[in-house]
Amino acid sequence: MSAIDVSDPATIAFLTDALTAAGVEGLEISRPGGQLRIVISVEGGAQVATLRAPGSPPVVVKAPLAGHFCAEHPAATATPQTLPRSVSDADLLGFIRVGHVLLPLRAGRSGVLTRLLAEPGALVGFGDPLFEIELPS
Repeated sequence: MSAIDVSDPATIAFLTDALTAAGVEGLEISRPGGQLRIVISVEGGAQVATLRAPGSPPVVVKAPLAGHFCAEHPAATATPQTLPRSVSDADLLGFIRVGHVLLPLRAGRSGVLTRLLAEPGALVGFGDPLFEIELPS
């Protein structure tokens, strides 16, 4: 079996179509020459392909002030979104709660939200890491 060329747009499009048709949520291929992650969004069928060189660090979204970390709006009754998922720079990722005030946390960058770095409800301080976002290359 030959190696998949993760830099070829036609290969990425073929894999994305195949995953969508099969109902698969995503695929990740890692090699020394690069990493390909394809995430299929169930909500509207959006496809996201992220290709990055190994070793390029993800962006860490940090707390802008001290407070209680909320990954979802406290009044929300919807089920929490699963990771990884595609985000745009303006997407709302969560909140910092100080008393009755909620400060929204925006992604600030477009990419793939891969990790939650703080426990929901935890008391966080200024600059504490909350989320990790992998950027497209």
